[in-house]
Amino acid sequence: MRLQIKDAERERALGAVITPPELVAFMISLAAPFCSHARVLEPACGDAPFLAAFAERYGSHHELVGVDIDPAAVERARRRVPFATILEEDFLLWEPSHRFDLIIGNPPYGIIGDASHYPIHVLKERKHLYKGRFQTWRGKYNIYGAFIERAVHLLQPEGKLVFVVPATWMVLDDFIRLRQFLAGEGRLEVYYMGRPFAERNVVAVVLVLERGKQGLSLYEWSPGSKVQSPIVQKGMYRGEIIRFETPEVLAFERQGVPLGEMVEIYFAARSPEIRRHPSVSREPRPGLVPVLTGRNLKPGWIDYERCYSGLWMPQEEAPSLRFFYAFPHIVVGHTKGARVVAARDERCYPWREEFHLVPKAGRLDEVRLVQYLNSKPVQEYVRTLYRDLTPHLTMTQLRRVPLPPEFVPAFPRLRQLCLWEDVVEERGANPISL
Repeated sequence: MRLQIKDAERERALGAVITPPELVAFMISLAAPFCSHARVLEPACGDAPFLAAFAERYGSHHELVGVDIDPAAVERARRRVPFATILEEDFLLWEPSHRFDLIIGNPPYGIIGDASHYPIHVLKERKHLYKGRFQTWRGKYNIYGAFIERAVHLLQPEGKLVFVVPATWMVLDDFIRLRQFLAGEGRLEVYYMGRPFAERNVVAVVLVLERGKQGLSLYEWSPGSKVQSPIVQKGMYRGEIIRFETPEVLAFERQGVPLGEMVEIYFAARSPEIRRHPSVSREPRPGLVPVLTGRNLKPGWIDYERCYSGLWMPQEEAPSLRFFYAFPHIVVGHTKGARVVAARDERCYPWREEFHLVPKAGRLDEVRLVQYLNSKPVQEYVRTLYRDLTPHLTMTQLRRVPLPPEFVPAFPRLRQLCLWEDVVEERGANPISL
């Protein structure tokens, strides 16, 4: 089925991101062929910048192949690299007759769904085919994850993958299967790039996978600079989240008990559910209170007056949305970036989104805990480990925030040590040491 795409929406609808020349050059430097006649593939090739740069640096005698779903892109690529084979194919469904020594490129970014919510809507009818085809598909999933899996399957046993992709796969729970898959397929080198795309607010990494090897190295790169020694290096990698670990931050982490051991962490009601509630109003009226959002949440206090959500409801009806709206508890921001913002909701208001903490057992000084969560050491801990890899604080990140022993009535040392191991949940593997 050939896609019909309007020129005005072409890039957004297909998740295309233009790669800066200096980034192309860096990735090509990581892609030196290990044989005299290499098979090289650029998926979602656009006008084939990687094939052109590869041929310029290593020669056009290699077997160069480009694939793109967009007919207009295929024509541009054929004009730019006439010595390459450029195919109009859906890479995620394409079945070539042979495998490749090197796969390099910049796959599309975005979630497939309705045009009203998700950018890659032109592929909505194919989504069920993709989900049934890829073992790493989980949750909403970003299409770049499927491109990574498909590319790895098309590599020779000792082949190499070089992709520039968003950094979110390193830490988000939706990518746990992808991380496990990559760990089982080869050695990873990850180069943190910051925000390399002038027109897209995307924090990106260059992912290099050498099939058939083991381990993980995490580097930092900036234009014009030489790559330094790895920030993180592991001889064995099993799919745990990838963080910017330093001896200092790991020592801080190990000296405490994970927050997730002491509290249950819940996510608040989402906008569609709240709007459907029969007691919710889009206009303020006597007896109604605002539905609060992250904008109402400040370090140590809550703005109960402003209604950023545009929704109001009777306060006594709030527990019908979530049980924890019925009693005072700690709220932590989900949408505050790489920091922890906490306050105690003393008035028991309804909330739209954000994290809500309920003690598991025993007495917990919530006022003191709020002060600690907002403290400078916790902010430095989160910022050091996760930087700007994701735009939001995740539940996994929050669960791992270490609480000093004085917060815990009986310090569960054995359980503490177990939690700091990176357990690969879905495989049921034994924990491994950091």
